[in-house]
Amino acid sequence: MTGELSIDGVFFPTLLALALAALILTYGLTRLIAAFGLYRFLAYRALVDLSLFVLTLGGLSILVPMLGIRL
Repeated sequence: MTGELSIDGVFFPTLLALALAALILTYGLTRLIAAFGLYRFLAYRALVDLSLFVLTLGGLSILVPMLGIRL
């Protein structure tokens, strides 16, 4: 994935936009996991949160070009 996102003439890397989207999605996922009480089955909550972020970012970086969305 190449390219940059231009906002008022300021260029931002595409990965930054995907990371912000992944951060928002990860926040929603962690809230959902906490609401169902699934964290009590996990030993290291911070490691699970980091893993969810990395998996979400990886999924977005694969999914966005496949859908034809240009950032």
